[in-house]
Amino acid sequence: MSVNVFNSLFHLFFPPSLSPVHLYIFSCCSYVLFYFCLLCCVVLCKWLEADLHGKSSDTANKASGENFDQSPLRRTFKSKVLAHYPQNIEWNPFDQDAVNMLCMPKGLSFRTQADNRDPQLHSFIITREDGSRTYGFVLTFYEEVTSKQICTAMQTLYQMHNAEQYSSVCASSSCSMDSLASSIDEGDATSLAKLQRYNSYDISRDTLYVSKCICLITPLPFMQACKKFLVQLYKAVTSQQPPPLPLESYIHNILYEVPLPPPGRSLKFYGVYEPIICQRPGPNELPLSDYPLREVFELLGLENLVQVFTCVLLEMQILLYSQDYQRLMTVAEGITTLLFPFQWQHVYVPILPASLLHFLDAPVPYLMGLQSKEGTDRSKLELPQEANLCFVDIDNHFIELPEEFPQFPNKLEFIQEISEVLLQFGIPPEGNLHCSDSATKLKNLVLSDLVNDKKNGNIPSNALNMYELLKGNETIARLQALAKRTGVTMEKMTITAPLVEKEKDVKLQCEEVELRDYKLNVQLREVFANRFTQMFADYEAFVIQAAPDLESWLTNREQMQNFDKASFLSDQPEPYLPFLSHFIETQMFATFIDNKIISQWEEKDPFLRVFDSRIEKIRLYNVRAPALRTSNYQKCSTLKEAAQSIEQRLMKIDHTAIHPHLLDMKIGQGKYEQGFFPKLQSDVLATGPTNNNRWASRSATTQRRKDRLRQHSEHIGLDNDLREKYMQEARSLGKNLRQPKLSDLSPAVIAQTNSKFVEGLLKECRMKTKRMLVEKMGHEAVELGHGEANITGLEENTLIASLCDLLERIWSHGLQVKQGKSALWSHLLQYQEREEKQEHSAESPVAVGTERRKSDTGITLPTLRVSLIQDMRHVQNMSEIKTDVGRARAWIRLSLEKKLLSQHLKQLLSNQALAKKLYKRYAFLRCEEEREQFLYHLLSLNAVDYFCFTSVFTTIVIPYRSVIIPIKKLSNAITTSNPWICVSGELGDTGVMQIPKNLLEMTFECQNLGKLTTVQIGHDNSGLLAKWLVDCVMVRNEITGHTYKFPCGRWLGKGVDDGSLERILIGELVSSTSDEELGKQCRTPPQQKSPTTARRLSITSLTGKNTKPNAGQIQEGIGEAVNNIVKHFHKPEKERGSLTILLCGENGLVAALEQVFHHGFKSARIFHKNVFIWDFIEKAVAYFETSDQIGDNEEALLLQRSSCKTFCHYVNAINTAPRNIGKDGKFQILVCLGTRDHLLPQWIPLLAECPPITRMYEENALLRDRMTVNSLIRVLQTLQDFNIVLEGSLIKGVDV
Repeated sequence: MSVNVFNSLFHLFFPPSLSPVHLYIFSCCSYVLFYFCLLCCVVLCKWLEADLHGKSSDTANKASGENFDQSPLRRTFKSKVLAHYPQNIEWNPFDQDAVNMLCMPKGLSFRTQADNRDPQLHSFIITREDGSRTYGFVLTFYEEVTSKQICTAMQTLYQMHNAEQYSSVCASSSCSMDSLASSIDEGDATSLAKLQRYNSYDISRDTLYVSKCICLITPLPFMQACKKFLVQLYKAVTSQQPPPLPLESYIHNILYEVPLPPPGRSLKFYGVYEPIICQRPGPNELPLSDYPLREVFELLGLENLVQVFTCVLLEMQILLYSQDYQRLMTVAEGITTLLFPFQWQHVYVPILPASLLHFLDAPVPYLMGLQSKEGTDRSKLELPQEANLCFVDIDNHFIELPEEFPQFPNKLEFIQEISEVLLQFGIPPEGNLHCSDSATKLKNLVLSDLVNDKKNGNIPSNALNMYELLKGNETIARLQALAKRTGVTMEKMTITAPLVEKEKDVKLQCEEVELRDYKLNVQLREVFANRFTQMFADYEAFVIQAAPDLESWLTNREQMQNFDKASFLSDQPEPYLPFLSHFIETQMFATFIDNKIISQWEEKDPFLRVFDSRIEKIRLYNVRAPALRTSNYQKCSTLKEAAQSIEQRLMKIDHTAIHPHLLDMKIGQGKYEQGFFPKLQSDVLATGPTNNNRWASRSATTQRRKDRLRQHSEHIGLDNDLREKYMQEARSLGKNLRQPKLSDLSPAVIAQTNSKFVEGLLKECRMKTKRMLVEKMGHEAVELGHGEANITGLEENTLIASLCDLLERIWSHGLQVKQGKSALWSHLLQYQEREEKQEHSAESPVAVGTERRKSDTGITLPTLRVSLIQDMRHVQNMSEIKTDVGRARAWIRLSLEKKLLSQHLKQLLSNQALAKKLYKRYAFLRCEEEREQFLYHLLSLNAVDYFCFTSVFTTIVIPYRSVIIPIKKLSNAITTSNPWICVSGELGDTGVMQIPKNLLEMTFECQNLGKLTTVQIGHDNSGLLAKWLVDCVMVRNEITGHTYKFPCGRWLGKGVDDGSLERILIGELVSSTSDEELGKQCRTPPQQKSPTTARRLSITSLTGKNTKPNAGQIQEGIGEAVNNIVKHFHKPEKERGSLTILLCGENGLVAALEQVFHHGFKSARIFHKNVFIWDFIEKAVAYFETSDQIGDNEEALLLQRSSCKTFCHYVNAINTAPRNIGKDGKFQILVCLGTRDHLLPQWIPLLAECPPITRMYEENALLRDRMTVNSLIRVLQTLQDFNIVLEGSLIKGVDV
């Protein structure tokens, strides 16, 4: 059993001033054991006396920790520590409350001779506030109660209990029997006599037993050694013969005379009957782990374990669930052991005592273990929060995973490699619960037969009933069924062997099993460690060493970026990204990087030292510099070497401790009495030996070292205090309350704990919003060439998912009653219900946004109502989402995209009556000051644009509204022709939609288009008023509120402008006017947009008086346009955005080439008609089609003819396309097609050399300058390597 309890749970700690490095040195020379303690309790009489004097049943229940409906033998009672040795250690005080809670998590219990009283072994862990750990190993047994007063009290309790049950039965014959379900059978409930026979205690007939336990507390997890020592100690108490020496001798020996084995060495010391061996890994080996991973894989199965392991890596909330304390501890320690080189940084409570169940309310990542009651169904288990919970039902081989769960990289190959290791040791990868059950039976059998066992708890010499032992095994069950069908009788199987050889064989077999477990442990851990070594082999290249010294780093830690995450991710294989983008945001990874930076100035963290040495070894073997990673799976190559090193240590003992010996004890005390643990003489166990043996000499050396360190620290006292303060703050950065104390559960301490939770949540919110804001703003600026990208879309999605998780944890903190898996969605639903009830009498309070789109013509886009309830309804109408957790996340994403998250949550929390109903006083949401700061941090996210809803829910149907805004001053507001529109986005288009006559506004529904990119608008030129001057088109997503403006500023109609009846417009996202004030200070640069009206007029109306760009500006524009396209293709595919904007936008390639073709274009009007670039293109085509080219080089001539033929084909295809596109639109299509098919560098020289250019261009035109043309060709050739895919709306109907 294990527990590590929050900052307010356990408080067994080393002095704060002792750094981890000093701790490590000290523990090398310290002893194997910290404390030995004995636990029991006799509170029954006091409890009964209080009850008889009229105290409420609630008080009694709190004292016992159990339900009154249960029979007295099924209840548990408060336990206490009877004795512990030594009394205290100055640097490691004994925490009596924590040890008491963890040795007997449910409390003390009673049994009779009819009950199972097998001794049970379990372990626990105490995690201190600084993250260091102490391990406890407990053997619980039952001892006969000799106090007549206690036996009488138990009988009185039974009489009271039976009378109460009988009265409830008689009160109504049809009453529910639920209250008796745990103690009596429904069919026996009608008779008091039957009830008493089934459930009673008779002092004259029954023998009463009470639970008692002995416990060892150690600095390192020497599980096997401690287990053997406790078993031998228990055997000495229950054996018919007294032990060779008084028990004090053995306890004194292990407390004061058995040292920790040095790293890489093994040590033999002596128990009561047999020697015991413990060992420690060497400096370059994986850290010590004594818990058998075999059991973990048998209990969970390989597939489930890898999934749970991934959840732990991503710092989700992990809840282990089992009836067996040791299973909880084994699974928790097994999984955290596999994390190397990373370490779990949050709440770690492998065994949660019954009195501390409220800790499941902690709004932080945790790994906790909860004991299940026999027969309890999972559905009846009420947990405060499940949105980000990984639930592990160990006994039933079942796990529940959170939503949005990325898979571990190379998961299939990884599982295959682990399977090979498991199969070598005969363990099925799918797990084997029956095997584990048999192991548990064997353990209990061994413990119960200790009285007859002369071999330290191994199998006794009499025949073992193997049939009973394996009865639950699946294979045996199948064999039995087969035998039955064939008529063969299966007798109970027994094992017989020569008596003399049997004990030796059993001993060797046990040693062999233990050795196999050690070898399996180290090989499995090597496989897991190898995965991290391969995945993070080049991590050092991305560590940012920005500070010149430790003090400046600690002072500015929060403002510093320590790891180049974007560059690291860009260097990883694509399949790794979903997992790695989440993992590098975890606290365990941040701490790992912090330790790497601190290692510049301090001794390396032991985990980091081992990991770095392995990476160095890989580099020596591979002889490669950091390069692009591949997803090729590389198996671990050190399995054999690791197994050999541990086998050598266990076979060849390096050190032997002093034998237990007689002590200077008082005669007559501690007399041996079989079955009863004696009262030990505390004076001989209070202090260690006084003789100067070699171990005492080592301790003296250690003490002198400590004295020197203390004098040094006193010498630099002030600086060290300040440094320690910075160190603690830096190491706790981003961490919430890690370990609550177990020792003090007073209301004041609980309140302080919750205030720390609140403070931690607020700090986490501030850091997350700051990261999202800074990274997003940097990313948007990059799109305009203002810097280098430092975030990817994958990272952005990870940060938003992390924000969703934080909000769920905040809304789960301090809940009165849990309703549904998502606390946030439950709150929203109750708010919605209250608001809708008020709608019939009055309008529900709805904030009306100031988002009004207005043009010079006075036509407006109707105001979009800002409503929390309406946004909820949008999410509720999404049939794709099936769970409350999914709905809550969709609502968060929608609110964030609409820049209403802070406003919506403020409105939700403004209903104080509802908040008081749902949350306890200490909850985060009822702390006014912190809540206001929290909303303020969320408000800062409005400074940037997110598309986290639009880009994720791509299949939903969305309503859109469009408005066409004409220029009334120069044309008719309404056209008599039949107009149409087609809206396109990154995810698709609407197809052609007819606009109702005499209407400029329409609404339509279609599948999510994503970010809108283009609008095609046109008409059929019918009627008297067919010519139409359109200013722009506005389109709004009615769910997200995103409004796009598609500027036009051109005529639609024959005989006007360039004669176009349809145009392709490029969109720009319009910021809401509510953002304008904020935008003045922090707005990111606007995205590239479609060509403006002014630019179009300056190009097409050649007599316009607008300033024309000079040759240098035109050439610069071409370079910038091409450079933007090149940068577009150098981004990851998912991060590229719209290529249409880069081609046809205001600063796009089409606009830049238009400037080139317009430079020096002769401006004289011919018969008052505008001349367009397309006129020049058509004249060039006419020349190419009617003339024969003459050239000296035959090869060059063939190439030229091929280019001319292709050019003419493309132009004719555009001219004959079934579209009414104007001349400027045709030129745009030609440039887009030429770019796509990499033909522009061939076409430009043809146009520059054809005769029509001399008639239509001035002599100083750029197209007539050979050097400029050659430069233009070289620039366009840089696009040759890219696969350019055009949006369908750009080239619709053009067949080339």
